[in-house]
Amino acid sequence: MDIKVLGSGCKKCQQTEELVKKVISDLSIDGNVEKVTDIKEIAKYGVMLTPAVVVDGKPAIVGKVPSEKELIQLLNK
Repeated sequence: MDIKVLGSGCKKCQQTEELVKKVISDLSIDGNVEKVTDIKEIAKYGVMLTPAVVVDGKPAIVGKVPSEKELIQLLNK
């Protein structure tokens, strides 16, 4: 599973990245988490609001810090 956290590095973006890493660890998911801060790269996903979580190339959560429950449902497939 390829997971990208899109964001400028703001506090909400950092919270999202930490939460994604926690859920992956808690669920023992084999996944790669990458932080993307480049605005041009973020725009390639069609994302205008950050933080955003992209899973296997598709934006899944955009413009908010997801809850742990949302991430579990998203990543535990």
